[in-house]
Amino acid sequence: MTLIQAIILGIVEGLTEFIPVSSTAHLLITQTILNIPANEASFIFNIVVQMGAIIALIVYFWRDLVEIVKTTLANLPNVGKFNSMPMEAKTGWYLVLASVPALAAGYLLKPVVEGFFQQPLLHSSVRLMAAAILLTGAEFFGKQKRDLTSITWLDSLLIGLFQVLAVFPGASRSGSTISGAMYLGFDRKSAARFAMLMSVPVMLAAGLVEMLDLFSIQNGGSFLLPVFVGTLVAGITGWLAIKWLLNYLQNHSLYLFSAYCFVASVACFYFFSMA
Repeated sequence: MTLIQAIILGIVEGLTEFIPVSSTAHLLITQTILNIPANEASFIFNIVVQMGAIIALIVYFWRDLVEIVKTTLANLPNVGKFNSMPMEAKTGWYLVLASVPALAAGYLLKPVVEGFFQQPLLHSSVRLMAAAILLTGAEFFGKQKRDLTSITWLDSLLIGLFQVLAVFPGASRSGSTISGAMYLGFDRKSAARFAMLMSVPVMLAAGLVEMLDLFSIQNGGSFLLPVFVGTLVAGITGWLAIKWLLNYLQNHSLYLFSAYCFVASVACFYFFSMA
């Protein structure tokens, strides 16, 4: 992989990780266009480059994250009196619970998921179509009457189960979790905020594991510079994407993203069938 290819993939990752259009699908599509082989190295790059996006997320929400972690740890002795704990401490526990399903699925299903990367256009097509349906349903059926002050244990678990969909290539992590929260009645901005915060532990864990795998592949050392450059670029563009999306969702629906996923799905299937 060349540095130019890494920069392009970093831009794609950063712009699409948090916008609900599936970053993995777009990375797979871009790799196909750039004639990058679908092998172990490209799979690892796709996962590790997400570290740039997660760093952008941590930088953007650093005050919130510090307060959540600090308050959660300070209230550990009071966990038996959960309902009387500060909202930040409750949010910390909700985020932990919401992360468990995807962490477990990512670990148990890793061999299956890696196999999906061998047919990137086909699986991207399927997952993008699923994202289009999910986003449309969330916008159409979601009541959008709740904010994060009303979240419960059951809400966080159910939203976490939606995040399991993002383990598979082509599925949108943000799209799945935002939709899941909206189906439960949360407004768009609250759904997006919780979706972004809950992605921190899952993406961080996945990125760290794949960074270790990077050193186990043949000539992995020569792959370090493209990975670093792609991750850096993903971080810069990811920060911009987060800021734009949260502002956009205050006054706009998800239908734009749903329509985009539908068109992209059809295009992926067409090029797959023509190959």
